[in-house]
Amino acid sequence: MNRRTGDPHPPGPMESLMPTVPAPPRAATAPSDDRALPPAGAATDPPDVRALPSAGEATAHTLLNCLVREVCGPGHHTAVDGGRLLLRLPASGTRLRVAVHRTGLLGDHRCAGPVQAAGPDGWRDVDWRELGTLVAAELTARTGVSNPEFPGQLASSHTGMAIGLAARAHRMREDGATEDGAIRSADGPRPTADGPRPAAVDTHPAEAANRPAADGLTPAEDAHPADGPTSAEDTRPAERANRRAAYRRYLASERSLLFGHRFHPAPKARGADRRAWTAWAPETSAAFPLRLLAVREDRVAQECAAPGGWDALERPAAGLAVPDGYRVLPAHPWQYGLLRDVPRLREALAAGEVLDLGAGGPLFAPTASVRTLWGDGGFLKFSLNVRITNCLRKNASYELSGAVALTRSLGGVFDGLAARYPGAAVLREPAYRSLALPGPDGRPDRSLLEGFGVIVREGFDGLLRPGVTPLLAAAVADPYATGPTLPVRTAAGRSPAAALDWWGRYLRLLLPPVLSAFTEHGVVLEPHLQNVLIGVDGDGLPVQVLFRDLEGTKLLADRHRDLLAALPPEVAGPLAYDEPRGWDRVVYCLLVNNAAEILAVLADRHPDLEAALWAEVRDVLREFAAGAERPGRVDELLAGAPLPAKANLLTRWARDPDREAGYVRLPSPLTADVLPEATR
Repeated sequence: MNRRTGDPHPPGPMESLMPTVPAPPRAATAPSDDRALPPAGAATDPPDVRALPSAGEATAHTLLNCLVREVCGPGHHTAVDGGRLLLRLPASGTRLRVAVHRTGLLGDHRCAGPVQAAGPDGWRDVDWRELGTLVAAELTARTGVSNPEFPGQLASSHTGMAIGLAARAHRMREDGATEDGAIRSADGPRPTADGPRPAAVDTHPAEAANRPAADGLTPAEDAHPADGPTSAEDTRPAERANRRAAYRRYLASERSLLFGHRFHPAPKARGADRRAWTAWAPETSAAFPLRLLAVREDRVAQECAAPGGWDALERPAAGLAVPDGYRVLPAHPWQYGLLRDVPRLREALAAGEVLDLGAGGPLFAPTASVRTLWGDGGFLKFSLNVRITNCLRKNASYELSGAVALTRSLGGVFDGLAARYPGAAVLREPAYRSLALPGPDGRPDRSLLEGFGVIVREGFDGLLRPGVTPLLAAAVADPYATGPTLPVRTAAGRSPAAALDWWGRYLRLLLPPVLSAFTEHGVVLEPHLQNVLIGVDGDGLPVQVLFRDLEGTKLLADRHRDLLAALPPEVAGPLAYDEPRGWDRVVYCLLVNNAAEILAVLADRHPDLEAALWAEVRDVLREFAAGAERPGRVDELLAGAPLPAKANLLTRWARDPDREAGYVRLPSPLTADVLPEATR
């Protein structure tokens, strides 16, 4: 630890980082690199909507974050001096710098303003394109391989950020945002969910003149995905109105991520033309009805782990005349457009194996993952043959069966965790359904089985306590978030004591159930920021956490031999982890991805509090270890074991599958000698 700068990687000789060229002469007006900068660690106003970076700056900052964590930091080629972060790219010798709002004990500094590179005439600004070129040259020299996809991924992510910023500015300018994410109009509040109507959902020109008759299910003009299914027996209108308001704030949190993961080189990359994806994106407040298919029963693949598990797939077609012997299969409209011309599907439509009922039913809205939609009281996780950040977002056949198998087999574990930790719950995935159209070999066509596979995920009813608003953890961790997370910022921002109180409550909800699942049950949960929902009360204080997405849930092979042996090998294999791999995943998601990022937002508000916030993490870990039957590796964390951080930049450069991503090791901010020193 560099005690003077707070950088976790001790710098090499400062002359190796500072430019060897003379500083440019001072002009009558100060040049951009001489503007006033806050000293490292100084108290500053936290970033807010008035200080949003441009898409170009945000793209450059994410690249710098990745360089610090994966390339420059491990070799001690970073330093913080005079309010600036300095880096030297080891292979090329290129020197970079950027202003910092605040330094971080984990090397997670807050960058500000343009990135600069040292050249023959001094420091000069470099935009995100040039920085991407410098990074590509460095990684080519480091690895000996090139990656021609890299510039396009950066450009796609930059476009995604720019579209999100433009959509936000439009809403603020034209309509005025309300706290719950709705917009104001002459008719009063209405949702920002006015995505394409059914006629606009179906963009295939060949079908415009021959549309199946589902328009009777067109949502009402004021419909909203938060409304959920209605009932004539609902006699509690006030309670329903409060729940609807909470759900609208929840959806606004899913839509609020303008820049995404700040330690990923292309966090907003979408492998599709912008004209294709903006109609289906959370950033643009999209909401739309599903495409409804009816599939002959002998052409259906499905599994269910609980009574009523398939109900969420049938409800969107309520009111339609589905023929006997057929099952409803909802499809994501974007995916249907991508697959509708597959020859085997066209044959099935012509032969009546599959009936196209058209677009209709209640509105659904994309969550932050894009492919998982929320509406009608629950979640549906669809496949999308589109590359989003790391990979094509398809539900592989083993993932379809694996989700149901985990829900069935781990029901007792999840129930036990909920009983022991009443503030935590797992959203289970009790069913899936897809097409099973025989291919030439007689087996189901895999591209269609996976392409139309949809997983049912539980909604909030029965899990969320009355008066609680669920918020996406990634939105709470966003330094520029407003709207739905403002109550949290207010509650934690009143004073350092209030921030520590909020933080302690959150840690005691988050850490114990995840650690207990691993140490006592051999279950690897994946509680990264996009997989955790924070339930807050009316004062913005955390009172619940909900864990979602069983795709990342794994089983320690030596603890679940019988369970894994009972599953088909193609399902059991991807579910099994050895203990070191499982522990790395838990610690990365729990401490580095989740806790450290929310801690950073609190430290933005209270810069002198960072060490105390990490000390609270240590205290909660110590409490868990003292009361656990099998504290296991938690004692290693308390002893200062390095923390694993996913190497997103190096993984993307090598074009490795995400499941094979490696980790870099970060010096721990939890060690007993670091925390007292950092508070001096």
